[in-house]
Order: sequence, then structure tokens, then C-alpha cells
Amino acid sequence: MTSRYESIDVIVLAGGRGTRLAPYTTVLPKPLMPIREMPVLEILLRRLRAAGFTRVHLAVGYLAELIEAYFRDGERFGIELRYLREDQPLGTAGPLAELESDAEHLLVMNGDLFTALDFGKLVDYHLERGATATIATLEREVPIEFGVIRLDQDTIVGFDEKPTLTYDVSMGVYAFEREVAKLIPPGERFDFPDLVLSLLRDGKDVAAYRSKDFWLDIGRREDYELAQERFDELAHELLPESNGS
Repeated sequence: MTSRYESIDVIVLAGGRGTRLAPYTTVLPKPLMPIREMPVLEILLRRLRAAGFTRVHLAVGYLAELIEAYFRDGERFGIELRYLREDQPLGTAGPLAELESDAEHLLVMNGDLFTALDFGKLVDYHLERGATATIATLEREVPIEFGVIRLDQDTIVGFDEKPTLTYDVSMGVYAFEREVAKLIPPGERFDFPDLVLSLLRDGKDVAAYRSKDFWLDIGRREDYELAQERFDELAHELLPESNGS
């Protein structure tokens, strides 16, 4: 059955060195780090296929040959895989400048995500909003272990005992219009904060897709260990059957 997302290209960033997970990533690229018996990137690709996405570009660099040997052309996952080889690190947004694609809309994400985010709903929101870029966000709370003093110059004007800081973080998943790639200097290191700031300076509409879905960045050792612990509980969300949409 034809998918409504066939005209959308997905770019998965899988070229980082994963230094925070050393020494594991000395011999294994971060996207191949297993959650139980399955590489985290395989979970991500299976989720994309289940949501109806059929074409994925993998931006690879560090230990790229291992990623290519495992995933090959993507046929066994029901996805067409293409590879973007980085001869030098291009940052998180830099690979978009090298992309050969006629797609009008792009779905871009980090290759080390362990999340139940509904990628289809994110893209639908982006298209309905008509934004130039849409960033998936998640609310996080951080307890502060100290009494926080509020100052006006050298005068204390308030005191909060061990408050909780609430803020929104990027989930590392973005929907873009194809025109966004024109803002990225080819062959140079360029990160997503640089790209977002460029869009804002140009007066473009950058939307937030506010998610409540489960999300971890397994690039952090503590989150990688938590992913191992939570996998069985979340398997029905993380590995849904393909809906053939």
C-alpha cells in the first residue's frame, strides 16, 4: 500500500564518535550500541517503517563500514537506505548540505535516539502548521539541591528553597522544508543551533512540536543503562507492527 510519507526523505545522523560512551564506542559506532539484542539504530529504522516512511539517508562517518555492513541497503527492514559519507566531521546539520534529494520536506533525527515519539504526527503537525522548521520538544524537570537566592544587584529580593527548574529540551528530531539546506555552508562544520539561529534571524517560522512521549538520548551513559532497564516495559511502543499507512 502506498504510504502518504513516500515523498518525504528521512535523514538519520549516525556519524558521531560517541565519546561519552567510551570505551564501548572505541570498537562499535554509537548507532550499533545494543538495547538488549537490537542496535538502537535498528529500533529507530523499524519505528520509521512502521510509521510509513520508506526512504532513509544515513549520514555516516566514524566506523561507517560497520554500519553499512549491518544495515546494507535496508531491504530486510523494508526501507530504502542511502548513505552520506562524511570525509570530515560536518556537525549535526552539515550533512544536509550534501544531501541529494528532490523531496520538499525532510525529517531529520539523531541516530542514537531511544524514543516512542510518533514521527508521523510530528510531520503532520509540521505540514499543517506550514512552518519552515519544526523541532520536537520535551518538558524536563531538574531539582536544584540548594537554596536559590534571587538578587537585585547586591540586595537579596527572594529565596527559593531547593526549587525545581522546568524547561523544554530538543529531542533531536526535526522536520524541515527543503529550502533550509540552502542556509548550510557546504563542506563546513555546522550544527543545529547554528541553523535554528539562522532561521530566526531570517524571520522564518520555527515551530515546536510539544511531545509527552518517552525519550532517551543513549549517548549519555546513564540513559543508555536506563534504556536497557526499560526496554521490556516499552517494547510494544518502541517496536510497533507496521501499520501499512
